[in-house]
Amino acid sequence: MSDAIRLASPTLNCPDATALARFYAEITGGKVVYVDPVWASMDGPGGRIDFQTDPAYVPPTWPDPATPIQMHLDFTVDDLDSTAARVLAAGATRYDHQPNDDHCLVFADPAGHPFCLSTWDPLG
Repeated sequence: MSDAIRLASPTLNCPDATALARFYAEITGGKVVYVDPVWASMDGPGGRIDFQTDPAYVPPTWPDPATPIQMHLDFTVDDLDSTAARVLAAGATRYDHQPNDDHCLVFADPAGHPFCLSTWDPLG
C-alpha cells in the first residue's frame, strides 16, 4: 500500500540531543546511529528513539501537573532491581512517587523525561 503510515520513532525534545541519545543507548545496550548539532538517533532493542535539541525545553514536573508529561517511554525488563541499578548508574533519577512499584518503577532521564521499567508486558 503506497499511502501506508508507519511509525518511525518517537522523538524527545531535550537540552542536548547527543547526550540524551548516549544515555538511552547505554541503558538499553543500543547504539547512537546519527548525530548532528540539533538531532541524534539511538537504535536499540525494540526500535529507534530520536532526540531533538531544544534550548527552550522545560522538563515535566510529574507527579505535579504544573508542567505536564506529554509522553513517557516504557521499557520491559526481566529483573527490575538490577535494571534499576543500571539506569541509576547511567544518570537516571528515581521518582519518590511510585504508583505500581510491585512491577513498575518510574525514573527521570538526565533531561527530566519520565520513563518506566516494568516487568509487566500486556502483549507478553
